[in-house]
Amino acid sequence: MNNDLKVFEELESEVRSYCRSFPTIFTKAKGYKMWDVDNKEYLDFFSGAGALNYGHNDPNMKEKLIEYITHDGITHSLDMASTAKAEFLNKLNDVILKPRDLEYKVMFPGPTGTNTVESALKLARKVTKRTEVVSFTNGFHGMTIGALSVTGNSFKRKGAGIPLHNAITMPYDNYIDENLDTLDYFERYLEDGGSGVEIPAAVILETVQGEGGLNTARFEWLKKLESICNRFDIFLIIDDVQAGVGRTGTFFSFEPAGIKPDVVCLSKSIGGYGLPFAITLIKPEHDIWAPGEHNGTFRGNNMAFVTATEALRYWEDPSFEEGIKERADKITTFLDGLIDKYPEMNGYRKGRGIMQGISSDVEGFSEKVAELAFEQGLIMETAGADDEVFKLFPPINIDIEALEQGFEIIEAAVEAVAKEKELVTS
Repeated sequence: MNNDLKVFEELESEVRSYCRSFPTIFTKAKGYKMWDVDNKEYLDFFSGAGALNYGHNDPNMKEKLIEYITHDGITHSLDMASTAKAEFLNKLNDVILKPRDLEYKVMFPGPTGTNTVESALKLARKVTKRTEVVSFTNGFHGMTIGALSVTGNSFKRKGAGIPLHNAITMPYDNYIDENLDTLDYFERYLEDGGSGVEIPAAVILETVQGEGGLNTARFEWLKKLESICNRFDIFLIIDDVQAGVGRTGTFFSFEPAGIKPDVVCLSKSIGGYGLPFAITLIKPEHDIWAPGEHNGTFRGNNMAFVTATEALRYWEDPSFEEGIKERADKITTFLDGLIDKYPEMNGYRKGRGIMQGISSDVEGFSEKVAELAFEQGLIMETAGADDEVFKLFPPINIDIEALEQGFEIIEAAVEAVAKEKELVTS
């Protein structure tokens, strides 16, 4: 072990994880690059697990933030009114919601993804006066008890230490095979009085399952799910914490499906700069909260309001979204090429937009690819119940040249692992 890392071994909890995957001490970051204490440069294809969609230390956001701090702008205000909050609300409405014909009230539930999920679940139960929530296989929605109850990963669920109730798991799109429409199964459960399943308060899902292995719901499946929810008066909650804010190619991941969820959960990159921030978007007719009925000390992160407002300015220019799609197409082409070139990995492409990766049926293949890539100066993580997917999560505005440089490192890692696996089997 690097001697500099001993302090973390000796003083930090065993629960730490990313510092085990990336065993170095980082000191600086800019755009799509990070540097460690030895001044080694890394390409960041991790982006804070989707919290840094615009990269590190965006110059425009940094300038606004420094200016705000220098002028003694409000830092903490609970949910009191502030100029920073007003500017964010107006910018979100004018740049994102109105152009997409979306009418939502904005709730500030607390600064993290699990906070926005908890508020969505609570509101759905409050409005419908029902208790059960349907989630889907391999979904991930957070680490607090309510969010954990609708999370599929057994390892994460066991960490609760108590039974997790009032949640029903249904099969995600293509969970069994492409020929079986899993929503037929779900709809039959709702129609049949003998199924043992009550009409739930809500359905919650990710359109692309980030931690669950980049499983992607088809647009027609999402439209059918919305129709079922409308038929049975069930809240449709889209968890866009990781897949939102441009990660899949559009600001909201559900846009191409043409659906309008009852509630949308956003966190991670909605703050733009990596500052803790989350919002819950609610259809106005569902906004029946009593004042203070759901609150939190840090729901007024004004510095995040400032950077979030500046981040939304990127979306005023249509070419920004076009640039995301250009990069996504390059990633798709690259990954398909890897699959054809290296059949040894038994791989297939998963995901959508700049949220794609390769799932390998060879045990340990993807983990080894991520490990070798890190050694060669690229930060990338794995996903899926067995870490079977290595996923590409660079900033959505990464330079094309840097994107292709990352491709070279990843291919070199894939080639090395493929050769190693071939030698082992022979």
